[in-house]
Amino acid sequence: VQLQASGGGSVQPGGSLRLSCAASGSIFRIDVMGWYRQAPGKLRELVAIITNGGSTNYADSVKGRFTISRDNAKNTVYLRMNSLKVEDTAVYYCSSISRGQVYWGQGTQVTVSS
Repeated sequence: VQLQASGGGSVQPGGSLRLSCAASGSIFRIDVMGWYRQAPGKLRELVAIITNGGSTNYADSVKGRFTISRDNAKNTVYLRMNSLKVEDTAVYYCSSISRGQVYWGQGTQVTVSS
């Protein structure tokens, strides 16, 4: 399974971005798709995940501001990020779990600054 992320960029505080991540390759069924992020000098942390059935889980720091969704037909996961804060600056990675195997995409940079 290969994951291709896109949609990162630079935005001012309070702005919005939408990240996308498309899975391709030998896909049987993707059980969980999600987003993680890693800021400089910090560990990678969970941002949001969504199951094949649509159940979601968010980090407390992004609840109410970020929305994760997925299109199962397209094997694509999205992350809508609103009310962005400087502390949201990080490299964002998409991830998927299929048949117990974890896959990672390349990171996409999100920079929030004035």
